[in-house]
Amino acid sequence: MEYIDKEYCIEVWGDIACFTRPELKVERMSYDVITPSAARAIFEAILFKKGAMRWEVTKIEVLNPIRWISIRRNEVGAVNSGSSSIYIEEKRQQKNTLMLRDVRYRLYAKLVYIPVSKRAKENMMREPGNDENPQKYYSMFERRAKAGQCFTQPYLGTRECSAFWQIVTQVEEEKAPISESQDFGLMLYDLDFSNPKDITPMFFRAKMNEGVIQVPNSKSEEILR
Repeated sequence: MEYIDKEYCIEVWGDIACFTRPELKVERMSYDVITPSAARAIFEAILFKKGAMRWEVTKIEVLNPIRWISIRRNEVGAVNSGSSSIYIEEKRQQKNTLMLRDVRYRLYAKLVYIPVSKRAKENMMREPGNDENPQKYYSMFERRAKAGQCFTQPYLGTRECSAFWQIVTQVEEEKAPISESQDFGLMLYDLDFSNPKDITPMFFRAKMNEGVIQVPNSKSEEILR
């Protein structure tokens, strides 16, 4: 049986955001805009059922001008192994973070339903019921989104950057994307978890045209591994 994946739109905003570039390890620096993986995580915070469905981001609309802010923070430069304690005063490091400020995006994503016959048994949290169908998950998401419910607090890149959000059923004309076009170069698309022993990062060429970034399909040739 063929299923049509339903697309949803949510608007997210926040005071600060940091979508960290993986190539910069010492001090954090954000991408210019939200990454598809960060956008997917926001949808998953509202609804996610492991093995039964997944989210695929299709489009990102940038609603606020891209602005930056530099923050210096204290971080601990060690990991507690459990066998010994960490004296924070000895391991504290001051690091600079280049973050985005006053961000607002419209995110579009498809809720991809996975038929029972195609689900991996190790991903099944419980035995599927007789009511398994795409409409079940569409209704769950719509009900939760309209009520403002989420399993975890959505965030904009890092957990200290809390996100406000609302579902969009009709796009308001006065909230048009910014009239700016830019090539951001290679951007992190997502992580490939198909092989848990070899998790592979995926990248794509992010181009913003009049405030809109079209996100390719995960199986597209545009995705680089």
